[in-house]
Amino acid sequence: MPLMRERNHVPDQLPAVLAIAIFIGAYVLIATERIPRTAVALGGAALMLALGISNAEEAFFDEATGVDWNVVFLLLGMMVIVSVMRVTGVFEFLAIWAAKRAGGRPFRLMVLLVLITAVASALLDNVTTVLLIAPVTVLICQRLGLAVVPYLIAEVFASNIGGTSTLVGDPPNIIIASRGDLSFNAFLINLAPIVIVLLAVLVLLCRWLFASAFVSHPEKVVELMSLSERDAIRDRTLLVKSLGVLTIVLVGFVLHPVLGYEPSVVALLGAGLLVTISRITTDDALQDVEWGTLAFFMGLFVMVGGLVATGVLGGLSERAASLAGADLFGFSTLLLWGSAVLSGIVDNIPYTASMAPVVADVVGSDPDREVLWWALALGADLGGNATAIGASANVLVLGIAARNGYPIGFWQFTRYGLLVTFATIAVAWAYVWLRYFALA
Repeated sequence: MPLMRERNHVPDQLPAVLAIAIFIGAYVLIATERIPRTAVALGGAALMLALGISNAEEAFFDEATGVDWNVVFLLLGMMVIVSVMRVTGVFEFLAIWAAKRAGGRPFRLMVLLVLITAVASALLDNVTTVLLIAPVTVLICQRLGLAVVPYLIAEVFASNIGGTSTLVGDPPNIIIASRGDLSFNAFLINLAPIVIVLLAVLVLLCRWLFASAFVSHPEKVVELMSLSERDAIRDRTLLVKSLGVLTIVLVGFVLHPVLGYEPSVVALLGAGLLVTISRITTDDALQDVEWGTLAFFMGLFVMVGGLVATGVLGGLSERAASLAGADLFGFSTLLLWGSAVLSGIVDNIPYTASMAPVVADVVGSDPDREVLWWALALGADLGGNATAIGASANVLVLGIAARNGYPIGFWQFTRYGLLVTFATIAVAWAYVWLRYFALA
């Protein structure tokens, strides 16, 4: 029997006030970095449960207010696959190959990695992409004596921007497609053009934001150019098996609407298959799993779920929807910028899940109002770049960076993220106005 909360003894607004206080307190602690973020997230989740703001049913089993297990198990499955692939030496191979194609030049290398990340994020999804690209980036930078952090941050931005262009590229898009009954081609036609422009903007911003990181070391470049990437492969048989399983998993991601398997199920099946056929030890298969990152996600989902359960996010969404009225462009602008701000604060997945039903009600069956879906997608996806916890890819890369000895602070990421988000949202706003209003 589902657990029910008894709140008759307290004013209706008290749970909402407590949920807001807990979330803001946790956010401040994460931002100041005085306490490890995983401990803060789990502590905040514990308070939500202890005070009765949420309960076991809502925290662990409810799609709207609980842990998004699809995200957690998708990450877990892909982390296991990456752990097995690391044993083959394929990441060293890719690192040498990419660095040689860039001629060892720091900025050219960043541009190459940004473009690879963006394209892969559009075809796969941004979480899977950063799982595969981040380890390669660390190795490249170590080989060339470059600062690792700027390259990882630039790739996060690229993953969130590139993932905006397709239905499968970013988790919020999947939510929007489901609510709005939108096709893969609809996302491609409406969002891919502006994403190409935004990538150009990102490249220009990277040249300016990370200028101090583009310091070349000629002796290291010469040393790297003399290496043969083929020599980096340590286990060719395991590599063939790994690439075969990875291909099956990626095809499963693309075909999940047809096959009926969620991406998380596909990732777990792939991980289990690869571990079985490789006969690799359990320790090796789990060595790259970011348990702290997974726990952080679970705690964050429970805290945001408290905001949803008490009606905080729903109330904000409904008030925004009430402003739509006859001013469609005004509401599109509010939705775009508001989504960017809120997605940077509460993570774009739960925010989109909360906002999508409101947008669906406003759009209804009016095709002229479909622009609101694209405003929501652009705001939520691009707004994920604003802070270190704005999107799943951000949290994941910060975990990988810390694991490899290159911790990225909350404000270190956010000071770049805010600038990139403002610039890309401004360009996206101009695109929405031009395409759907000025030239419509």
